[in-house]
Amino acid sequence: MDIQAIDSQYILPTYARADVEFVKGDNATLFDSNGKKYIDFTSGIGVVSVGHANKRVADALCEQVRNITHISNLYYIAPQALAAQKVVQTSGYDMACFFANSGAEANEGAIKIARKHGERDGEIKRYKIITLNHSFHGRTITTVKATGQEAMHNYFGPFPDGFVYADGIDEIENLLDDHTAGVMIELIQGEGGVEPQDKAKVQALAKLLKEKEIPLIVDEVQTGCYRIGEFSASQAYGIEPEIITLAKGVGGGVPVGIVMTTLKEVLQAGDHGSTFGGNYLSSRAVCEVVDILNELKNDGTLDATSEYFNGALEKFYQNHTDIFTQKVGIGMMCGLRVKDGDTLTNIINEARKNGVMVLKAGRNTLRFLPPLTITKEEIDAGFEALSCAVTEC
Repeated sequence: MDIQAIDSQYILPTYARADVEFVKGDNATLFDSNGKKYIDFTSGIGVVSVGHANKRVADALCEQVRNITHISNLYYIAPQALAAQKVVQTSGYDMACFFANSGAEANEGAIKIARKHGERDGEIKRYKIITLNHSFHGRTITTVKATGQEAMHNYFGPFPDGFVYADGIDEIENLLDDHTAGVMIELIQGEGGVEPQDKAKVQALAKLLKEKEIPLIVDEVQTGCYRIGEFSASQAYGIEPEIITLAKGVGGGVPVGIVMTTLKEVLQAGDHGSTFGGNYLSSRAVCEVVDILNELKNDGTLDATSEYFNGALEKFYQNHTDIFTQKVGIGMMCGLRVKDGDTLTNIINEARKNGVMVLKAGRNTLRFLPPLTITKEEIDAGFEALSCAVTEC
């Protein structure tokens, strides 16, 4: 079959696809339709947290499919309840969960919680959500508007009202008013260029918002599920948000979005819902992924892997300071600033030719989001291939 021809005829052209079709994976190693091997430093944009074709996840999903895949949220779903318990207990926060299917849906749910919470007294209409410039919160009409990137607002208006953008954490206080329903931030902006927020400033903001009883929403779609070392970036930053959103790595490749919140009584029956969210299959995946990563965190493997990866990345960076200007990021969410956009594009293309997958973030950042289970051998092979790619640029 000519997959490219079929894709061209039947799939809307919303992606600038690279000329490769992957057919098999093994942890952080991929194989294309021609049998060529690649080291994956992307994990499907931070999704395949426990590696490709993880046996424990595959076995759990197969067992679940043989029993029951889906019914509806009108009935109790044991894996969903257990997944929520595991996520909440691992997070260390006193929260409850709503299950959706993506990060954008999770953020939509977070916005609805914040706005209903702001309306609870029925007196002041609190609807404004403050986000940051260069943020990314999703592709739905509402989350596109929540995203602080003007280029993403083209064509799709009119948008829902009530979104205000701050240039940085410092500016948020000046934008707060009686109509503010919530503040939504990424602790590390992923699509915006792997930009970590200043920890002290975030803690000061969290304290201020608690004093004003304005919910802090932390979008952890990319930073969550041990991506930066702790289960949530909020833990690493030492804050207690009212709302956290998760997706990507929490399902290990199965579509899952989760809203976690301390505001447990805000949404009532009928206020929100999802046909597929938290069904038997997706929530069973969450249970297995969280169990695997908890075990690796507790025995020190996750921290050791992160340390080894960052050491290899630092060595690679120091060997190529003629091309890269700065190493950024935390844990296994890292980036290298490239001197110009054309060079970045060339590096990504040459890397793929040399058998290693990397990503772009922002205008000038080479982004790394490897599977959290990547081995030392895969790390070494990946940077060897990347060094060859850089030499050819």
